[in-house]
Amino acid sequence: MTLYHTHNPKPNQCSSSLVQNVNAPLPLVWSILRRFEQPQVYKRFVKKCTMLAGSGGVGSVREVALVSGLPGKVSRERLDRLDDDMHVMMYTIVDGDQRLENYQSTTTVEEKEDGGGTVVVESYVVDVPDGNSDEETRLFVNTILGCNLRSLANFTEKLASNYV
Repeated sequence: MTLYHTHNPKPNQCSSSLVQNVNAPLPLVWSILRRFEQPQVYKRFVKKCTMLAGSGGVGSVREVALVSGLPGKVSRERLDRLDDDMHVMMYTIVDGDQRLENYQSTTTVEEKEDGGGTVVVESYVVDVPDGNSDEETRLFVNTILGCNLRSLANFTEKLASNYV
C-alpha cells in the first residue's frame, strides 16, 4: 500500500501521511469511507455535502460546506480513484475558499496483519500558502485529518460493537 502514499511534492508543496488503527472489520470501515457523497457521516468538520456531478463514482464532484471556525466555508472536490478491490480512494480539491491549493489525498484501508482490525492510511500533497511554512501547513492539515480519522475509528468501532 505504500506505493499509493508516495508523493513527489514540488518545491512549493508539502506532504505527509497519517495512520489510524481501527478495531472494526475492513468491510465495515471501507463501506463508510468509500461513500464520497457522504463525508459528513464521519468527518466532523463537514456541515453538509452536495453532489455537483455524478453520484459518488470516479469523476464525481462534491461541494462540502465546512463548519464555522475553519478557514473557509466551502470545498469542491473531485473523486479521482475508487478501487473497491484494493480499498483505495483518491480525491483532489478543485476549488473553494479553504486555502488548500492543489490538494490531493490518498486513503487506503487494509486488514491488520494479526487480523485484529483495520489500518487506515491517509496521505496528501498540498501547496504551502504564501506566508506559511511547510511545518505550519502540515500541522494544520494533519490536525484536520487526524480528527477525521479518529472520528472514522470511533464511528465504525461503535457500529461494529452493535453487531457483535
